[in-house]
Amino acid sequence: MALARIARANLRRSGGAFGSYACEKDVFNVGGYTTKCYTASQVDYSDGKYSYVPTVKEQNCMKFSMRGISGTPYHQFASANTERAVEESDSDLENDHPRYAGLEATKPGEKPRVVVLGTGWAACRFLKGLDTRIYDVVCISPRNHMVFTPLLASTCVGTLEFRSVAEPVSRIQNAMTRDPNSYFFLASCTGIDTDKHEVYCEAVKNGQLTRDPYEFKVAYDKLVIAAGAEPLTFGIKGVEENAFFLREVNHAQEIRKKLLLNLMISENPGISEEEKKRLLHCVVIGGGPTGVEFSGELSDFIMRDVRQSYSHVKDYIHVTLIEANEILSSFDVSLRTYATKHLTKSGVRLMRGVVKEVHPKKIVLSDGTEVPYGLLVWSTGVGPSKFVKTLNLPTSPGGRIGVDEWLRVPSVEDVFALGDCAGFLEQTGKPVLPALAQVAEREGKFLVELFNELGKQNGGKAFSAKDIQLGKPFEYNHLGSMASVGRYKALVDLRKSKDAKGLSLAGFVSWMIWRSAYLTRVVSWRNRFYVAVNWATTLVFGRDNSRIG
Repeated sequence: MALARIARANLRRSGGAFGSYACEKDVFNVGGYTTKCYTASQVDYSDGKYSYVPTVKEQNCMKFSMRGISGTPYHQFASANTERAVEESDSDLENDHPRYAGLEATKPGEKPRVVVLGTGWAACRFLKGLDTRIYDVVCISPRNHMVFTPLLASTCVGTLEFRSVAEPVSRIQNAMTRDPNSYFFLASCTGIDTDKHEVYCEAVKNGQLTRDPYEFKVAYDKLVIAAGAEPLTFGIKGVEENAFFLREVNHAQEIRKKLLLNLMISENPGISEEEKKRLLHCVVIGGGPTGVEFSGELSDFIMRDVRQSYSHVKDYIHVTLIEANEILSSFDVSLRTYATKHLTKSGVRLMRGVVKEVHPKKIVLSDGTEVPYGLLVWSTGVGPSKFVKTLNLPTSPGGRIGVDEWLRVPSVEDVFALGDCAGFLEQTGKPVLPALAQVAEREGKFLVELFNELGKQNGGKAFSAKDIQLGKPFEYNHLGSMASVGRYKALVDLRKSKDAKGLSLAGFVSWMIWRSAYLTRVVSWRNRFYVAVNWATTLVFGRDNSRIG
């Protein structure tokens, strides 16, 4: 097509030299790799496992190699022949499929490549245990860290620092920074071709790349989808525009900035009494563990820190928790009663209601009640993400990716799913598991043990595990639930299920168990040290109320 015409025209003009001119030159020499450089008539636009085939309009020619990736960016200057070919072939290229840079399929003799989508609980537990002597691993995610979500609410009010709940993925699996064919890519997956064993990605935008959006592909031998879930809004008007969610570190940062901003603005002269009450009214929607823990942390912050640092407005700040049914519905009845009494005593107002719509300064309930607010935090559970909804894969009840007892996605080869984005298919006879950290972690542990065993039996390559026995299927046993309710009190429910009998505790001892359990579950010793120091600092000196940013 156009590339061939460019080559032929320049070949005739150069008297046999391949290109308008031919020169041999070291362009990059990283890791002992030296390349040749030609001009616009270069035809071979691929090299190694990382190939890029540009359209005719993209015309730089410089090959480079670094850590096993090689590619061909664009020519800086175009010859006259190239310009004519572009004009002639514009109509031909309109129907061309987009071509991506990327990691090509592994070759015989190379380690099989496992591609992991996500850096949540399930993905990071899988990455941590993967045997990188058997596999190369590529992790693709728009964030480069795992969030320790059980302690995220504490960062909103300054009990913990943000870095204490964020664990870099490179520390969880250091092969991605050490091994020549293992990588972490800061990008979002936009599509999957299960026939070609390829995923298509879009790099996180920074405004500095030559193409926007910058897209690439990665071929896989085994694919693990652990893309997580998104907050449920139930299609209620105004939620996404006006409410804050609490699932990421940046969510906690925004909540903290908004809370402190409202406190400081309300002290300005000329602010009416009504406006002060609205600015300092914090509304939490959803009475699950996240909503209750955030309400408890907020009431602690008000009782201990706001009353000292913001004495002029201390009587205006209030917290309201709105839940359609009962708070902490999965906990024992006695624990729910204890939590209700404790939160009420701590100054948290509990309301039953269903949100109809959300406005910038008020929410409207289904019975017509209007609730003004200055800060609105939405915590009503999670559901399938937009990415998961676009995949042409089987689905479980609730819209998650459907998996069998071994967390495989049926009807496609070498694709597995786990965590909040996956659920058992109806034909398995198993219920869809709740979107909990302990579920995701247990699934990650099960799947990585399965992968390591497959690798030992030479089943790591694409299409190579069909005849290998997978062993026992995944079984989930609930270990219990915990939730902090503020003021050194917590709930511990050790029942195996909602209807089973078991040990239930509430009070200060439960709070000690809650803190000890989560401190031991923090991923690294570094972050455990951070958390312990933050708790001690808050106990002695109080919470920091600096607003930065």
